[in-house]
Amino acid sequence: MPSVLLLALQKIGDEYLLFVAAGIVSLVAFVGLIFVPAVGSYGRVWEKAAAGVLSIFVLVALVLIGVVAGLAVVYYYDELLNLLG
Repeated sequence: MPSVLLLALQKIGDEYLLFVAAGIVSLVAFVGLIFVPAVGSYGRVWEKAAAGVLSIFVLVALVLIGVVAGLAVVYYYDELLNLLG
């Protein structure tokens, strides 16, 4: 069984493993720096729930901004190369 797992991991490219690691680090940073302080700032359950929902909204907004920025770089890659030299 371990050899099957190693064989499966060998087929996955290094960049995908790095993307997963970056995603995990980003998610841990979000939880530790945004979600926990926001929820911990309130005492009532409904306030904690509202803070949690708004924190998730912030996460979605940040992810969408990153996706749009990445797509813009991919779409305008040739123009960016010409602009930079």
